Formats: sequence, C-alpha cells, structure tokens
Amino acid sequence: MINTDLGIDLGSSTVTVYRSGKGVVLQEPAIVAYDQDAGQVKAVGDEASVLLKEMAGNYLCICPLRTGIVSDYDVMEKMLKYFMQKAMGTTMFSRKPGICVTVPSCVSELSKEAVENVAYQAGARDIIVIDEPVASAIGAGIDITKTLANLILDIGAGFTNIAVVVNGSAVISHSVPVAGNTFDRIIREYIYATHGLLISEKQAEEIKCRVGTAYRRIENPVMEVIGRDAANDVSRTVSVDSKEIARIMKEPVEQILQAMAAVLSQLTVELARDIVNRGIVLTGGSASLDGLEKAIVDRFGINTMTADQPSRTAAVGAGKYMEVMKNMERRI
Repeated sequence: MINTDLGIDLGSSTVTVYRSGKGVVLQEPAIVAYDQDAGQVKAVGDEASVLLKEMAGNYLCICPLRTGIVSDYDVMEKMLKYFMQKAMGTTMFSRKPGICVTVPSCVSELSKEAVENVAYQAGARDIIVIDEPVASAIGAGIDITKTLANLILDIGAGFTNIAVVVNGSAVISHSVPVAGNTFDRIIREYIYATHGLLISEKQAEEIKCRVGTAYRRIENPVMEVIGRDAANDVSRTVSVDSKEIARIMKEPVEQILQAMAAVLSQLTVELARDIVNRGIVLTGGSASLDGLEKAIVDRFGINTMTADQPSRTAAVGAGKYMEVMKNMERRI
C-alpha cells in the first residue's frame, strides 16, 4: 500500500495540505500570478494574492483547477509542485512524497487521471485520488470502516458534495455546482443591482459570513459595505442587513436542500435507520454558514452537526486515508 506523506484538498478557491505527523501545514488561495510579459508563473498562493493586489506589472490571475477539473495543466503542475515543496520543506529534495488528493464526487475518471498525471509531474512518488466526502468523513473523526452509514454534506467553494459513506467508501453520492462561490457571486450581483456598487469577492465573502444566513434569524444584524460606485467611480458606503441577504441566499440554499433530498430518497431502510440515528455531518469551507444546521433539521428532521474546523477536514482525512484503509484490511 502507498505510504502517504501529504493529504491535499485541491479546492476551487483554496488548497489545504496536511502533513503526516505535523497536521495542517498550509491553507492558501488556489491561484497563480502569471507574468504575461515574461511568459512564466511569478507567484503562487498567498504570495500571488499579495502580488496581484499590488497591481504592479502585467500579471494575470489564473485558477488552474475549476470544479475539480484541471483547466491549465502546466500552471496546475507548477502550483502543486510549489505547495508540495512548501509543505515538505527540505525533505522534498531527499525523497519524493506519497500524496493523497481529494476531488469532487462527480468528476470523471478522465479528470481524476489528469490530477494524477499532474501530481506525478509535480514530483509525487505515489498518488491516490479519493472522493472528497470520504476524506471529509475521516477528517471529521468518523470511523468509515464500520458497517454503519454516515451522511456527509460537504460544501466547498465550487461544489456541494453529498455522500453516504459506509465500509470505507461512498455507496451513494451526489454533487451540485452550488456552494460558497455561488453565495459570493449572488451577493456581489445584488449589491451592484440594488446599490450600484462594485465590491470584491473577498467583500462578498465577508458579507456572507457576517450577516448571511440559511435560516430566519430573530435578530437582524447590519453591516456597512464600502464599494466603488459604478456610475462615477468613487467610493461609497451602504448598509446591508441579514434579512435582505437571507432573501437572495434562499434559492441556492434550497438547491442544496433539494440535492440532499435526492440522496435521502435513494436510501434503503437500513441506511436510513443509521443516518436517522447518527445524524448528518457538515464539512467544507462553507459549512459554517449561519442557520444551515437549522435549515436541514427543519426540512428533514435529522440531527445535524458541523465538524470542527470544517474547511480542513478533507485535507486531514486525505492524509489519514491510507492508515484507515490499512486498519480496515487488518480487521478483515
């Protein structure tokens, strides 16, 4: 069996890396600053984010992985190599690492093979690609090797992955392209349509985290947003509250709940009994959205909890996956 040095969650917006024996060692934007004049990658991750904000030079922001699919092979290779070297340190120069990488449940075998090829080119010794909900279940502290079924709702940036995990694998899975980026996009569109202001993706995410909600709130928190007036190109401040943001988030939240219903409709009596008894576990970077647990309980009547540090569960689980599988084989 493969010995895993690194567990890597290749998200659409963030790359998280777990190193065996050390825990999560990095969590950085999945972006590259490409120097169009020199025709080469200038910076990756946090460094790329800083460089692009400075607006100096002729740099292009490239996101080489979108919805689990490699969109730019060469840039993806350089990005992955950078993160692997940063996570391994000087050890990378003495031996190549074995890695376990997560992908959304819905990606094709061809897309998984592309990720494998990129990883080998980036310097991996061995690689295994696993479904993100399986890794997230392990990272959330669930023993996936048992015959008891577990329902994982993993909400990342590009995809929401829902899976029933039992005996070490996903027996039922479903993915929808509605997740954190969807919330951020509709918030930006709303602020522009309603107030005529242009705001950044980071500002939209802040609005989502501070006043966004998936369920009705008793209180109605308000926050001020500074944006650029689209008409006269000057800065202007507006106030937004939780109720108005909740209204525009209602549709994507409903799409996630419908995807959950589609999975629940496929359960056998035995699987359904396990899930009702054990509950639903939320993971992923957008799992902490206010009111999401309540919305699920209200719709389905099943106890729901959010994993600790949900944005890190997939990377942690990927790093521990082979150890879990070895223990499962020993029991068999």
